[in-house]
Amino acid sequence: MADLYLPGATRLLIGDDAPTDGGPAKAVAHVTYDREATAAKPQNLVPYSNLRDWFGKNADGRTMAPHILWDPWTGRFTQFYPATSRSKSVADRPGGTRTNRAGRVVLQIEALFFPHCRVDGKVYARLIDTPCKGWADLNAWVRSWGVPDVWPMGRPTAFTSNRSEKVWESKPGWYAHAHVPENDHTDPGSWPVFTSAPKTYEPYPGASFFMNGTRPALGKRSPIFTAMGERLVAEGCGRYKVGPGPVLGQADVNSYEAWQRKQGFTGSDAKWPPGRTTWDALKVPNV
Repeated sequence: MADLYLPGATRLLIGDDAPTDGGPAKAVAHVTYDREATAAKPQNLVPYSNLRDWFGKNADGRTMAPHILWDPWTGRFTQFYPATSRSKSVADRPGGTRTNRAGRVVLQIEALFFPHCRVDGKVYARLIDTPCKGWADLNAWVRSWGVPDVWPMGRPTAFTSNRSEKVWESKPGWYAHAHVPENDHTDPGSWPVFTSAPKTYEPYPGASFFMNGTRPALGKRSPIFTAMGERLVAEGCGRYKVGPGPVLGQADVNSYEAWQRKQGFTGSDAKWPPGRTTWDALKVPNV
């Protein structure tokens, strides 16, 4: 199961959690843009602690807090909401699409940055010019919540806006603040490229993959079933007389239910189909 909290992040929880609406999983990229600077007149970066306390402790800041505040120079993170709650970093007008809630998750990330900020005497015009420390960990955590490594409205490359409510409501992936309906911001201007996804283990394919309506999908063929069965045998839960093989059979069902019981599940919770928690614990090799 994906972690509610980004591993390694400091937690400064606001405490007014609220559910999302379901639908395509999304992440929203922001920069704090807390000072106006130019190439001719750069300004010193605002201290990370200022933004952390603004979002986490200030009454006004708490009304616009994201899930994650990220310092791309040091790799520090502070988290204000668990992943499954909505946060408040985009405008959400009455009667329209619920921008902060329009997905199974809507993970909002604020990078500490403004154009032409100065750090240790060096000036940075774009977020991608910074060290982007911690990005790989952040990207992996967002990905673990089902947010694919895609920009449905294009990877941001400038401080310009481009919005489509239809795309926003129907497509999973990463969105710039500049892509979110009902909003007028043009950030983040740039964002680091996606990191390589680890391919050690087969990702959970969803309960429907294992079912034919309300019954197990017996007779379905996939190399995943072979890899799954081999891991069940290795864990001492195999109930096979032959195989395992690529065709789903009753022995696979019996074996997986034995694995779910071994993991502490009972009753209907131990029945087929596989759940995300036990699937991730089984560590099925990627096929």
